Amino acid sequence: MNTDQPAPKTIDEYIASFPQDIQVLLEQVRQTIREAAPEAEETIKYQMPTFMLNGNLVYFAAFKKHIGFYPIPSGIDAFKDELARYEGGKGSVKFPLDQPMPLDLITKIVKHRVGENLARAAAKAKGKQRT
Repeated sequence: MNTDQPAPKTIDEYIASFPQDIQVLLEQVRQTIREAAPEAEETIKYQMPTFMLNGNLVYFAAFKKHIGFYPIPSGIDAFKDELARYEGGKGSVKFPLDQPMPLDLITKIVKHRVGENLARAAAKAKGKQRT
């Protein structure tokens, strides 16, 4: 991302701030998330593309050598075997730019996160009905 530009207000602005080859990868990740979570809303949080569905769903961002993907710790824990080949942290994973994006894995993680967020929202709604 060009640091001379103002912070992006939309995912389109964020993606447009990168070279064409990185834009292609970011659009692939974006489209994969959209297809896995069609009800999710797009926004920018922490200057990163973010998808929201009853709270934060996933974030992603481009860096010099990787695409960072942030499905919070539960999204990482649920797929730790499949994610073992990638560097990452408690709630993040780095997909190297010199390897194909694991779009099928991203789809599975996003669908898992959708299930978590919907279940949490339903439990919260059920709890409010009792009061």
